[in-house]
Amino acid sequence: MTTDRQGSGLQFILDPTGGVPYYRQIIMQIEMAIADGRLRTGIQLPTVRALAVDLQINPNTVARAYNELEIRGIVNTQQGTGTFISDKKIDLTDSERSEVLAGLVRSFLATASSYGFTVDQIMTYLDERKEGQKQ
Repeated sequence: MTTDRQGSGLQFILDPTGGVPYYRQIIMQIEMAIADGRLRTGIQLPTVRALAVDLQINPNTVARAYNELEIRGIVNTQQGTGTFISDKKIDLTDSERSEVLAGLVRSFLATASSYGFTVDQIMTYLDERKEGQKQ
């Protein structure tokens, strides 16, 4: 499930097989986007309803994510206007970023292996893609 309805530069992608609740995935993706500069202070997030419709999930799930982000001071919600990124700085350590990447890769590898692909086949494919981007 993916969405980038409001052109914020952030495409939400939810993994139903990863074992991480959807609201936590939304929170983590917003935090990562703030930390790496894709989301800056003042950027408006999609409305709860719009994001829920786009991701095909319950609006309460999006509301829970936004509420937790607001409690932590990461977003500000202005009634009738929307939810906006606050000026709170988020710094993720290399270790935290590696942990997120490891989880994503584990999930991907599990899916790929269920289709019969080996790690060597995946690595060959990635190497070919990398070479293609250099040209």
